[in-house]
Formats: sequence, structure tokens, C-alpha cells
Amino acid sequence: MKKSINASMIYKRGAHRQRQIKFTPPLFVILLLSIVLVPGCSKQEKVETQNETQAKSNAAVNVDDELRTFYTGLDPQTLWELQQVRAATARYRDARNAFKDNYVDIGLKLPNMGYHFLKSALVTPEFDLRKPPILVYNKRENGSFELLAVEYAIPIDQQHPDIAPEGFTGNDDEWNFNTLNTGWWTLHAWVWKNNPDGVFMPMNPDVQVR
Repeated sequence: MKKSINASMIYKRGAHRQRQIKFTPPLFVILLLSIVLVPGCSKQEKVETQNETQAKSNAAVNVDDELRTFYTGLDPQTLWELQQVRAATARYRDARNAFKDNYVDIGLKLPNMGYHFLKSALVTPEFDLRKPPILVYNKRENGSFELLAVEYAIPIDQQHPDIAPEGFTGNDDEWNFNTLNTGWWTLHAWVWKNNPDGVFMPMNPDVQVR
């Protein structure tokens, strides 16, 4: 009987050990995964940061040399966005294409700016850098129009009239409030002629309007 009890106790102790062994591997696996995954997350974050930096670098490379020469010191992403404006408006360097696309000479001729052609359908609350509502021209000596800049126009939000629209990346864009009592926020981008005061300044001292 004693042997039987001892045998039973031995069996129970053995089973207890087996149960202890049985539950040990998951804890070990959890510890192992925590060691492996935490550095992995840090590595992933590092890779994402490197990818973002590389993307900005690639964007800067894809900017016209002329535009890059015009405006040094801008964020590469901003330069890339300005390049997109140039690409979208290149056809309007021939003013006849602007007229074909329903831009209208509104008779607004301003010193250190030029002649303003408006496409009113593009004056909306949404900012689209590839669709400027206004094209700004000057006249060459032969009387033909030369594209100098684009201008964005967004209706002022009456609920928040003091908040300028979101425009280009960064804080360099200079939105003007209620210019000429139009009820719009307006923003120039001198992408076709260098503005020594800055790409987003409304006036260009190098423009002598004919």
C-alpha cells in the first residue's frame, strides 16, 4: 500500500513537472519575440525616415534648374510642388491656349504684377496647385503676352475669415486677405519669372508692366 502511495506521489510530482514544463515555452517565446520585434520596429521607423528623406531628395532633383536657381532655401517638397505648377501651366506660355481654356482678360493691370487673366470656374474653396484661377502676364516689346506667374484665389470662409487657406507645403506662401475687395484669399507664385523678393510675394520689383 505504501509503495502504491509513493508511486502515486511520484506520478503526481512527475505530472506536476510536466505541467510546469508544458507552460514554460509560451513565456520563453514571448520574451524572445519582444527581443526580436522591438529592434525590428525601430529599424522600420528608421527605414521610413530614410525613405521620406530620399523622396524629398528625389523631388529636388526633378525640379527645373531654372526654378532651383530662382529660389534657393525652399523646402525640396515646396520646390517640387512649384515644378508641378510649371508643368501644369506650360501650355499657357502661349496666351492663345489660355483663351481656348476659358481664361478671360479681366482688364486688371497692376504695377509690378501685370495683366490678369481669370478663369472664374476655378475659384473654389479647394486649393489645387495644378489649376490656378488666375494667370499673370506682361507684354513683350512686340505686344505679345509673356506668362510670368500664377495666382490662386479661394473664397474667404465667413465662419473663419481670419484663417488663411492651406496652400503649398511649408510656411513660405503669403496669402493676401480680400485683395481688391473680391472676397478672396489670393496667393501669387512667380514660377515663370524670378521674383527677388520671394516666389510667393504679390509684387515683383523686376516687372515693369508695359
